[in-house]
Amino acid sequence: MIATPSISPPPKPTQRIRPVPAVTRAIAILRLLGKTKEPMNVKSISDALDLVPSTCLHILRALTAEKLLAFDSASKRYRLGTGMLVLARSVMETNSFAQVVQPALDLVSEKWGVTAIGVEVDLHHMVVTALSRSKLPFRLHVDVGSRFPGLISATGRLVAAYGHYSRQEIDQQFASLRWHKPISLASWHKEVETAKENGYSLDSDGYIAGITLIAVPVLNARQHITHTIVAASISHQMSQNETDALIQELKSHARRTSEQLYSGDDTP
Repeated sequence: MIATPSISPPPKPTQRIRPVPAVTRAIAILRLLGKTKEPMNVKSISDALDLVPSTCLHILRALTAEKLLAFDSASKRYRLGTGMLVLARSVMETNSFAQVVQPALDLVSEKWGVTAIGVEVDLHHMVVTALSRSKLPFRLHVDVGSRFPGLISATGRLVAAYGHYSRQEIDQQFASLRWHKPISLASWHKEVETAKENGYSLDSDGYIAGITLIAVPVLNARQHITHTIVAASISHQMSQNETDALIQELKSHARRTSEQLYSGDDTP
C-alpha cells in the first residue's frame, strides 16, 4: 500500500507590524539602562543607541515623567525608575505559567542539585519567567527577566521542533546565533529532529562551556510550544542513569503544567 502524502495548507501570511519609532527607541533605552550597572547621561545613551541627542532627551523626559526612569539632577544621569518595579510585579502576578511551574522548579532544584528554569519562548527570544537555584556551589548567570536568542541551546531546538515556524524563518534566525562550540545548520536540524522524536533536548557544552542544559517543551492544546522547563547543571555532574531519570521527571512536570494551563483551551 502506497501512502498518499498529505498536503499542508499554505502558510498564513504574517501580520505586518507598522514601525513606531518612538516606542522602539523608548524600549531600546529601557533595555540599555537595564543592562548597565551605572546610570548614564544623555550623550552616552544617544551614542550607544545611535540616536539624535535631542530626540533621546525628549524620550528620556517622557519615561521619567511616567516613573519608568529616575533622573539625578546633580549628575545629570538616568537609571531605571520604580515604575519598572510596579510593571514587573504586575507581570509576575498575572503570569500563570510562572505561578504554576514554580513548585515544580523548586522540587527539581532541591532533588537534583540543578538550577531549574521556566522559560517563555518564541522564534526571536526566550525569556526566563521563573527560577529556582540549588544549594550547591554552582551559579548560572541567569535571573528572572533574562533574555536569550530564541533558537539557542536546548530550548532553541525545541522551539524549532514544536514552534510550527517555516524552514526559512528558522534558518534566518539560526544564522545569528553564537555558540561556544559552533554547529553547522545541517547538523543542528538533525538535532532538532531528534529532539522532537525524544520529547526533550540536551545541550552539553555547546552553548556555554562546562554547562549542560536539558529542556522539555510545554505545549498548548494545539501542540504548539509556549514554554520550556530547563535544568542547568555542571557538565558530567550526573551519571547517565541520573540524567535519564531527571529527563523523565522534567517531562512529567511539563505534562502537568500543560494540563493546568491549557486543559480548557479549545481554540482551533
